[in-house]
Amino acid sequence: MENPAKGTLQTRQVLLLFALLGISRGDPEPGSFSVEEEMPSGTFVGNLAKDLGLEVGELSLRGAQVVSNDNRQPLKLDINTGDLLLMETLDHEELCGSTEPCVLHFQVLMKNPLQFLQIELQVKDINDHSPIFLEKEILLKIPENSPVGAVFLVESAKDLDVGNNAIKTYIISNNSHFHTKMRVNPDNQKYPELILDKALDYEEQPQFSFILTALDGGSPPRSGTAVVQVVVVDTNDNAPEFEQPFYEVKIPENSILGSVLVTVSAGDLDSGINGEITYTFSHVSEDIQKTFKVDQKSGEVSLTASLDFETIESYSIIIQATDGGELFGKSTLRVQVMDVNDNAPEIAISSITNSVPENSPETVVLVFSIRDRDSGDNGRMVCSVPEDLPFVLRTSVKNYYTLETEQTLDRETTAEYNITITVTDLGTPRLKTQHTITVLVSDVNDNAPTFTQSSYTLSVPENNSPALHIGSVSATDSDSGTNAQLTYSLLPPPHDPLPGLASLVSINADTGQLFALRALDYEALRAFEFRVRATDRGAPPLSGQARVRVRVLDANDNAPFVLHPLQNASAPCTELLPRTAQPGYLLTKVVAVDADAGQNAWLSFQLLQASEPGLFSVWAHSGEVRTARPPGERDAPRQRLLVLVRDNGQPPLSASVTLHVLLVDGFSQPHLPGPEAAAERAQADPLTGPLVVALASVSSLFLCWLLLFVALRLCGRSGRAALPGCPAPEGPFPGQLLDVSGAGTLAHSYQYEVCLTGDSGTDEFKFLRPFFPSLPPQSAGEETEGKPAVRNSLGFS
Repeated sequence: MENPAKGTLQTRQVLLLFALLGISRGDPEPGSFSVEEEMPSGTFVGNLAKDLGLEVGELSLRGAQVVSNDNRQPLKLDINTGDLLLMETLDHEELCGSTEPCVLHFQVLMKNPLQFLQIELQVKDINDHSPIFLEKEILLKIPENSPVGAVFLVESAKDLDVGNNAIKTYIISNNSHFHTKMRVNPDNQKYPELILDKALDYEEQPQFSFILTALDGGSPPRSGTAVVQVVVVDTNDNAPEFEQPFYEVKIPENSILGSVLVTVSAGDLDSGINGEITYTFSHVSEDIQKTFKVDQKSGEVSLTASLDFETIESYSIIIQATDGGELFGKSTLRVQVMDVNDNAPEIAISSITNSVPENSPETVVLVFSIRDRDSGDNGRMVCSVPEDLPFVLRTSVKNYYTLETEQTLDRETTAEYNITITVTDLGTPRLKTQHTITVLVSDVNDNAPTFTQSSYTLSVPENNSPALHIGSVSATDSDSGTNAQLTYSLLPPPHDPLPGLASLVSINADTGQLFALRALDYEALRAFEFRVRATDRGAPPLSGQARVRVRVLDANDNAPFVLHPLQNASAPCTELLPRTAQPGYLLTKVVAVDADAGQNAWLSFQLLQASEPGLFSVWAHSGEVRTARPPGERDAPRQRLLVLVRDNGQPPLSASVTLHVLLVDGFSQPHLPGPEAAAERAQADPLTGPLVVALASVSSLFLCWLLLFVALRLCGRSGRAALPGCPAPEGPFPGQLLDVSGAGTLAHSYQYEVCLTGDSGTDEFKFLRPFFPSLPPQSAGEETEGKPAVRNSLGFS
């Protein structure tokens, strides 16, 4: 038949269970959740959105995530539903030990915008551990003269559970000598006491045993048992007594192993073996047994294992002094562990961005938290980054920091940053932790291409072959990737567009190489300009420009052209030479031009052939034809000269001109001697008389020729009538005559009239007379771009 008392106990346990479940289902404060230990992974903890009053979609939009100071992350947030789920099974004893309540702190990080929310998770203990006695058999020696009501301590059981699930009571099996009572020590540890109900008699019963049971407060309760073996000891009247009932000592956690913490002392009034005292620890945990040791004879308590303030801050040790008669006294030793700065700060990364686009202000690069396991000043921390970097630390929640850009970044200046975050505590000595991250600056198309030169000058010989490579342009772009890939193109000059530029030159869009598309003619186009553009492939694209001037180099492809005397006239032009001419007399001047330039247009003149060798000479640089000696009576009246005009090109080109000379008598009056000079010579010379007669005859003949000369002069002044024997030039002059340097050449912008002079005081001819003197002369070094056709005075073009 079932025990009624046991049924009542089960009913109470069920009611208590329902009451606890009702309490657990009460509405907790916002941000607080609870879960029982040993729940499987995936267990629903609570709805974060509902608890914090947020919309479910807001969690997803703001990039919410659960973070903690530890690298351990037992919670998972479903941002689609707002549910908090367990990621692993939690063990109350592993997380908090005997600490109650066991609360884990987390933070909810929302990135857009940045916000931190604090949440707490309380891990509730369940009764999953039974009380355990370290020794299954407890030996208790009690003097026979112990009075009724005497109290005897026995070893307590250990239960890893806490709160109601911890040890609640001790019971013993039925016996006639003892009953149990609970004792609570200063460290809140419960120990069983045996109280003597009946005096012991060594002679009647020297020993006996009973079962000691430890019960916890769980539902249903768990229990553990040990056998208590009681040995009755013969009389020992005095038990040892400690000098102090309570000892307290403070030691730093970095104390040296083997150092003596305190020396306890007890006395016994008995003598002999009953007065010999032995010191031992009583009812101590396994941690205390590993950490401390007491010398049985001297009572010195020494350190045998390292202390850690962050694990255990204090120890409570019961020291027992036992005499030879098995009587004992007890005292309590409290060891307070003092913190030292033996833990460096820790950094936990929550979110990191490894690449930041340039020109982006105030960008969050890193979100992290810091902590120090020490306490006091040893646990206070200072966080910093180098001041010479464009980054700044900001904090919004305690020990949570964000690393942000302080200003816009420029990839072309610095493409990569190595940032060292330094966390230093305020302990002595100070400890620090450093964490280095690398931030890459991504490129933005903010730099236009730049040419290596703002202006390029290229040269190409005329008559070049088509598609000839004439040079290259080059541009650079400070950006990278596609933002630095360049494409080249041609642009006409903005103020003076060049017609047909696309038919003259082309550019390779990828390399910037320039090519002449067709053969160029220096005489038609000496130079031309255009602009080139380099465009990158960024979005939007940027471009740069440069000016290119192409000079056409002259080649000796034009032979000299004789302007005077013209060779295409219907009748040759005859030059008149008086027989009285002296050596060096200027007969005429061969005028020639060369369409080329430079040394290709430097002309030289040479007398190739003459009817009377030695009578005439041609000046090589000016083309002037002069007499080398006075004409003689035997010289034929008609002379023919062949003059060669040659340029200085390689190979040289040449042209020839034929001159017809007519020797006349008395042509130039100023060169004939007057009557006064004849009289003077007659007085000085006896032959003067005959000479005067001869001169008179010659003078008569000269007058006839003078009349002829006047007629010729009038002929030269007439705009329409041409002098017989000196026809006007026929046929067109060569077009596009160029300015060249050197004697015997003419500017293409002038036209000339060739005729005899009307001044009777000189024997020279007037060869050059411009019809358009108002045209501005060009400088010697100026290049002529256009080449207008030269027109002669008779309207030929």
